[in-house]
Amino acid sequence: MASPVQQPVPSGGGKRKGKAQYVQAKRARRCDGGGPRQLEPGLQGILITCNMNERKCVEEAYSLLNEYGDDLFGPEKFTDQDQQPSGSEGEDDDDVEAALKKEVGDMRASTEMRQRRFQSVESGANNVVFIRTLGIEPEKLVHHILQDMYKTKKKKTRVILRMLPISGTCKAFLEDMKKYAETFLEPWFKAPNKGTFQIVYKSRNNSHMNREEVIKELAGIVGSLNSENKVDLTNPQYTVVVEIIKAVCCLSVVKDYMLFRKYNLQEVVKTAKEPPQPPPEPAAQAQDGKEAKLASANGSNQDDPTEGKSNVQGEPENSVELGPTQPASQTPEVKEGAATPELAGQVPEGSESNENDLS
Repeated sequence: MASPVQQPVPSGGGKRKGKAQYVQAKRARRCDGGGPRQLEPGLQGILITCNMNERKCVEEAYSLLNEYGDDLFGPEKFTDQDQQPSGSEGEDDDDVEAALKKEVGDMRASTEMRQRRFQSVESGANNVVFIRTLGIEPEKLVHHILQDMYKTKKKKTRVILRMLPISGTCKAFLEDMKKYAETFLEPWFKAPNKGTFQIVYKSRNNSHMNREEVIKELAGIVGSLNSENKVDLTNPQYTVVVEIIKAVCCLSVVKDYMLFRKYNLQEVVKTAKEPPQPPPEPAAQAQDGKEAKLASANGSNQDDPTEGKSNVQGEPENSVELGPTQPASQTPEVKEGAATPELAGQVPEGSESNENDLS
């Protein structure tokens, strides 16, 4: 019986390099222009949530930010790298070290000039895109975008949901956040500056942070900066946005958070495009006695089943229930009660639109 053929042993020890040896080099890569490839402490930018299509979201973000960025800050300027000075050929040997330092400085300067003012980096969460900004005020730009869309009623995005400016990032540990927030919040809340505020907290891919503890600590810092800073959850002047993704905490302070529907681009357009509807015709014809009776009867029989369930306000709900039981001599009171729920029911309908936010 023939013995099996023995395979030759490859040179170099016969061991293949493991995949782990290449991981660090891959993570160490940087994006074009020398900027970071992923979200990390020390960045400014814009946090954008989308609807299952991150690639399309990045395209829409670049288009929208460049359009309004050119309008607000002027066109982006580029510098020719070939014009960077280099070392002269006639340098002495004693000046070699100085020439090398100068060349390194020129390379760093040219790298900074290649950086775009908007650059997408990996956020670390699904359906979340982070656009790093350079030389741009994120709060000013995003507020300008939302204000224009709110006024013009033009829908300019399809997959972008929310667009939150991020003024600074730090490590997502309570002690690091407290130390960073003490300085970060001063421009808005340190005396003599003051204002009403609320804190909005969101955490993704992070399990070691406690929501109540973070909000309590940040609220205490705001109060320590100025005792006149008060909490207002209905219509605050400032909203402190806390977005935690993995081990990075993103912070910002924004205005008109409730007016712009939590900075949701889809809801802002709906709010401006769909104003409250006028009262029905029967309520407008309440001057005639007979028509007023018909209006009260129709309002109690048709509007009560729908508006009575969705309306959380007690007074209009009771006025509708008492409508059909009032005698004919009290027709004016019934007439006012029939018109009131129709207007009150429209307020919760607009407020419930925030539940569609997929962020």
